Amino acid sequence: MVMQNSLQITTNASAAYDDDGRPKRTGNLKSAVAHIITAVIGSGVLSLAWSISQLGWIGGPIALLSCATATYISSNILSDCYRSPDPVTGKRNYSYIDAVRVNLGTKRTYVAGFLQLLSLYVTSVAYVITTATSLRAIMRSNCYHKEGHDAPCSYGGNLYMVLFGLVQIVMSFIPDLHNMTWLSVIAAIMSFSYSFIGLGLGISTVIKNGRIMGSLTGVQTVNVAGKIWLIFQAIGDISFSYPYPMLLLEIQDTLESPPSENKTMKKASVISIAITTFFYLCCGCFGYAAFGDAAPGNLLTGFGFYEPFWLIDIANVCIIIHLVGGYQIFSQPIYSAADRWCSKKYPNSDFVNDFQKVKLPLLPAFEINLFRFCFRTTYVISTTGLAILFPYFNQILGVLGGINFWPLAIYFPVEMYFVQMKIGAWTKKWILLRIFSFACFLVTMMGFIGSFEGIIREKLK
Repeated sequence: MVMQNSLQITTNASAAYDDDGRPKRTGNLKSAVAHIITAVIGSGVLSLAWSISQLGWIGGPIALLSCATATYISSNILSDCYRSPDPVTGKRNYSYIDAVRVNLGTKRTYVAGFLQLLSLYVTSVAYVITTATSLRAIMRSNCYHKEGHDAPCSYGGNLYMVLFGLVQIVMSFIPDLHNMTWLSVIAAIMSFSYSFIGLGLGISTVIKNGRIMGSLTGVQTVNVAGKIWLIFQAIGDISFSYPYPMLLLEIQDTLESPPSENKTMKKASVISIAITTFFYLCCGCFGYAAFGDAAPGNLLTGFGFYEPFWLIDIANVCIIIHLVGGYQIFSQPIYSAADRWCSKKYPNSDFVNDFQKVKLPLLPAFEINLFRFCFRTTYVISTTGLAILFPYFNQILGVLGGINFWPLAIYFPVEMYFVQMKIGAWTKKWILLRIFSFACFLVTMMGFIGSFEGIIREKLK
């Protein structure tokens, strides 16, 4: 009897932990899709009508589908790098950086780590800008409704950025990505909501106009150089709208097993990319069809749509709620990296490792770590401050696309896959993946250069 009880206790204990000794992961296909959609369908969807207007009816959809294909390939090969050396039974790599370290060595780990943290950081800045833009759009929408479309309804964005920062300081008390499934589900619902609203308004405007606006080659400019810069910037915006590989392994680390994590992640990626591409094509193409060359940089805040004003307000509220969750999805890997590094560097520090229980009126008790509080608060303040200094929506998105598309979404996953799967040089698969990587490198350079030129142009105005 004693032996049976002992065996039962041991079995229950092992069932509560995974093969690496960590608490049992409970994520599944649905939660992975929610995390991905929250990370992918964000502020980028709102700039797609403008991007397609620069590329035209031929180049716009081709660019979208090409980015979708590239993201599908990179997510598939990266999901096989979660465990090493075997993608099913090997040792877990808890993060993107862990996978780079195991497969590619220390030197390239520093480069990948810097680029990943920079990309996540600048994405957080973009979300601060977008949230302020949406809050300002709500105020302007109500003003236009009351005073008329020609009224001088002008509102600053700095106050709204500060308010968003205060909300994010509170949200940063969420310990880690494993505790954020509920937030991702809410954010994903919000992203569908405002995407549907934007799509519906675009369709209704096309019907009202009685014709499809736009041209095969896009916006006509005074000179060729101006057209090239805008095409490059549009490519950068589109490339920003898709890739999530710098978060893929962190999301994969939340999945239960069996089935194997890479199998679930590949299914989640296919579903998410298919849903995303459908929404992107619909929102971008109907936005362009509605406004043609006059498509605004941000579909729901650029005021191509004025009425019904209450629907515009609802769409922007959905954007704001989504970005509250999206900001945390992109910030949590930075928080986790800082926590791990400081815990390893200062294992005996009470400031870094001790948790204090806090009880506030009307709220349940929670634990707070002083290092986390100080670091995360400083992080939010810095992103808010940078957003105030550089409030350029489309240009920031393009620079982001340049930072993360080729290096993080293509180059490192391809290089890790070569090592993981022991693919020899000059084999058929090696050649095809090299060509794929180089083509994506050219896209990244075009997007980065065009968007950086746009920021300089805006700053000099």
